[in-house]
Amino acid sequence: MSLQRIKELQDRMAGGGIDAGVILYSRDLLYYAGTVQPCVLLVTPKDFHLFVRRGYDFVINETWLDKGKLSNESRLEAVSGELKKWKVTEGSVGLELDAISAETYLKWRELLPGFNIVNVSPLILEQRKRKEPGEISVIREACGVIDAGHKQALEVLKGGITELELSAAVENAHRRAGHEGLTFIRRPDFSMGRGPVGSGASLYKVSGLVYSLTGTGLSASMPVGASLERIKKGEPVVVDIPVLYHGYHADQSRTYVIGKANPEIRSLFYSLRDICDYVISHLAEGVKCSEIYKLAWQRAWELGVVDYFQGLGNGRSSNFVAHGIGLEINEPPIVNEGNHSTIHTGYVLALDVHMMHPDHGAVKLEDTVLITDHGAEVLNISPRELFEVEP
Repeated sequence: MSLQRIKELQDRMAGGGIDAGVILYSRDLLYYAGTVQPCVLLVTPKDFHLFVRRGYDFVINETWLDKGKLSNESRLEAVSGELKKWKVTEGSVGLELDAISAETYLKWRELLPGFNIVNVSPLILEQRKRKEPGEISVIREACGVIDAGHKQALEVLKGGITELELSAAVENAHRRAGHEGLTFIRRPDFSMGRGPVGSGASLYKVSGLVYSLTGTGLSASMPVGASLERIKKGEPVVVDIPVLYHGYHADQSRTYVIGKANPEIRSLFYSLRDICDYVISHLAEGVKCSEIYKLAWQRAWELGVVDYFQGLGNGRSSNFVAHGIGLEINEPPIVNEGNHSTIHTGYVLALDVHMMHPDHGAVKLEDTVLITDHGAEVLNISPRELFEVEP
C-alpha cells in the first residue's frame, strides 16, 4: 500500500512534465518513506532511491521501502550520480520550494546544473488531500488524545486560574495520552506555540498570520497562546490546542465559562454551532470549497450574526471556514471564497469558525471532519457544547 504512494507520485510527475523529484521535507519523507531521519528521496517517473544521510539504523527499522532502494550515504553528490546512472541528465527537477531554504535551493541548483528547478509541492499536497483508511484510523485516535485535554480543562477550570495554568494542564493531559509535543505547518518560521488559548479581553487580540482567535501569549517572542491573565467568572474561555499522534494531527476548539454564561454568549455560541451543523450537512463528494464557504456565510446572515461571524476586530474577518488537516495542522484544501476545487471522499477537514462580538466576547467551535460516501462525520468525541463549569 505505502509503495503505491510513490507510484502515484511518479504518475503525477510524468503527467506534470517533471523528470526527477528531490524530496527533503520531513513530513513528505514520512508520507513516502515512513521516516523523518535526514534523507533525500530521489524519484523519477520510472524509479526511486532513498539516500540516508543520518540515522540509518533507525531508517531500516522504520521504512517500508526495500533495502535495495536504500543507501547509507551522506554526500549529496550521490544523488546526481544516481540520476546519471538512470540516464536522466536534463529536464525539470522538482524541489519542495515552499518548505526549503534559499540556501538549500542554491545548493541543489549547483548540484544539478543541467536541470530546470520547479516546485513539486503542489503535486505532493494534492496527493495527500485524500487520506487512506490507515491515516483516517490514526486521526481518529488523535481525536481521542485531544479529548483527554478537554476533560482536564473541565477538571481544572476554576475562578482565579491563569490562562497559562489552564493551558499547561491541557497540554499535560495531551502528552500523557500520546501527543508527540509539536505541530507542523508548511510555512517556514511560523509557530502557534502550544496552541491558541485565551479568555475575556485577550480573545479580541488577534496576532500574526493566523486568521482566527490566537490569545496573546507570554511575550513578544511568542505572541500567541495563553497569557498570565487570570480567568474571570462569566467570561468566555477558548481552548484550541491541537495534537500530533503518530505523525497525524487532530484539531478541536471548545468554549468554556466559569459559572453561568450570559444570554448573549449562549446565543452567539449556539448560532455558531448551527452554522457548523449546516456546513457539515452539506459537506459531500463533489461539492466545491467555494460553495461551502458561501453556505457558511449565508447561514450566518439568516441567523442575524453575520456581523460577528469570523470577526477579527477592526472590521476584519477570517478569509476561510475550514482547512485540510493530516500530516500538517493546516494543509490543502483551504475552504475559502476563491477555491473552486471540489471536495472528495477521504478528505479530512478542520471546520474552524468563531464569533466575535464587540460587547459580549468571543466563542469558538472547531472540529475535525471526515468526508465519507454518505456525507460528513465529525471525528472528535468531545461534546460540541458551551461548557459552564462550577466556579
